[in-house]
Amino acid sequence: MKVTEHIQNAKGKTLFSLEIIPPKKGEKIQTIFDHLDPLMEFNPPFIDVTYHREEYIYKEHPSGLLEKKTTRKRPGTVGICAAIRHRYDVDPVPHIICGGFSKEETENALIDLNFLGIDNVLVLRGDAIKSEGSFVPHPEGNNYALDLLHQVDGLNKGIYLDDSIDKPSPTSFCIGVAGYPEKHFEAPNIKMDLKYLKQKVDAGAEYIVTQMFFDNSKYFEFVESCRAMDIHVPIIPGLKPIATKAQSTILPSIFHIDLPEELGEALDKCKDNQQAKEIGIEWGIKQSKELMEWGVPVLHYYSMGKSTSVQKIAEAVF
Repeated sequence: MKVTEHIQNAKGKTLFSLEIIPPKKGEKIQTIFDHLDPLMEFNPPFIDVTYHREEYIYKEHPSGLLEKKTTRKRPGTVGICAAIRHRYDVDPVPHIICGGFSKEETENALIDLNFLGIDNVLVLRGDAIKSEGSFVPHPEGNNYALDLLHQVDGLNKGIYLDDSIDKPSPTSFCIGVAGYPEKHFEAPNIKMDLKYLKQKVDAGAEYIVTQMFFDNSKYFEFVESCRAMDIHVPIIPGLKPIATKAQSTILPSIFHIDLPEELGEALDKCKDNQQAKEIGIEWGIKQSKELMEWGVPVLHYYSMGKSTSVQKIAEAVF
């Protein structure tokens, strides 16, 4: 079932969902099941699974020469989506990214997902890898999320890269995109960022999932600005429970977001990570309850492979 259909069927009730990351190469899928099992009591209608691009490693030969090789540290998104569907009968939402993938590789992944009966994808540009100062697209891939969205929407219309296919069957993916209540760090200003977002919605995006935020007023302002721009698709808030004291500086640095003064001061006073985790849970409960009262369609949690904090927040909210 499509994400938009789950929201419609809820008839105004706020749903619970989450995002997970694939285990590192060589690890078992049981790590995913161990993470998800405690959260299934909250009946998530869909679960996002991130996609990870290649990274570069350098192998030193006996001669002293370095060989540049590519590797994917977290493969398995398509397989994990199939496993989630089989084990839990929950709709998986694979992330589809530009970075590291040619258009043909993207099309093949989408075909596999379609064969598996997966109805949803979240379309993203993806981030730069550590060895790049800024995002570098695949030479035969999509440059921007909008380009990738056009490719997915094309498949929904039966348009394949190979135009010699006789009577191609269209797919029917429900396409989600990312939104940034505090502006994407590469956008010159919030107005331009919203303009880019509207282009995605006009091109076929059916719902929006926001970047994490810790100040609900940022989300409320974002939704109001979107509606003023004639963006009327569901806007799902993304929430991340803080789990360590270091995250008070790491998260703003990596994701270009602000922490409210009250939260920042509380974390600064923490003596250890356990106290910080408790503060993160308390803040997550507070955020979630206010958002639920406001009538958000879904509360979407970035769990990062750790279920304890999300479970405690959900127990207090749902």
